Amino acid sequence: MTLAEVARLIGDPARANMLAALMGGQALTAGELAWHAGVTAQTTSGHLARMTDAALLAVEKQGRHRYYRLASPEVAQAIQALMALASGGPRRHRPTGPRDEALRLARTCYDHMAGRLALAIADSLVRQGHVILSDGAGLVTDEGGAFFATLGIEVAALPSRRPLCRTCLDWSERRPHIAGHLGAAILLLATERGWVARRADSRALRVTRAGESGFASTFRLPTDWRDFP
Repeated sequence: MTLAEVARLIGDPARANMLAALMGGQALTAGELAWHAGVTAQTTSGHLARMTDAALLAVEKQGRHRYYRLASPEVAQAIQALMALASGGPRRHRPTGPRDEALRLARTCYDHMAGRLALAIADSLVRQGHVILSDGAGLVTDEGGAFFATLGIEVAALPSRRPLCRTCLDWSERRPHIAGHLGAAILLLATERGWVARRADSRALRVTRAGESGFASTFRLPTDWRDFP
């Protein structure tokens, strides 16, 4: 498939909305994707078939339901990059509602965190010398490996099928946050400890009371992290 063909697939508004919905990291049914795209079930079926054939989506059948998800981290990375491009332009011309503010504060970006919280974590890890971020790549230092081990994240034991640590351009804040296996491990840690909770019908994450103190003490976040960048 050529670049132009992929661009035409992603460029359709309904398909773009479906892909954006799947950036939350959860598999969704055709009915749920139809709701996000604002189209009929029949139209949704055609869109899903085309994106599955193009290896943009993967589908898994469980009982009567078929669940769709992004086919790979590479697809998610491409969608995230396009979302960053699409967010360009003067911010003063785009009013921000409560839903937008929640997304900017903390959200899922496929399998890792994004938003101001993710930026604050990334900046703190760099400041403490635990990771080095540069030109889209990331490196976990020896000190960082020891730090993550105290959190139950054994860096050396993480699978090697994809980068351990890389940057991902945050589409709302226009700065990179941490992705790759490390980014996914941090989100999993936050979820298991009850620091964040998913919001219904949204990629936004709610930082719990336990999360307010947990993130601050564990990652040494500044008190004004909500005002990042």
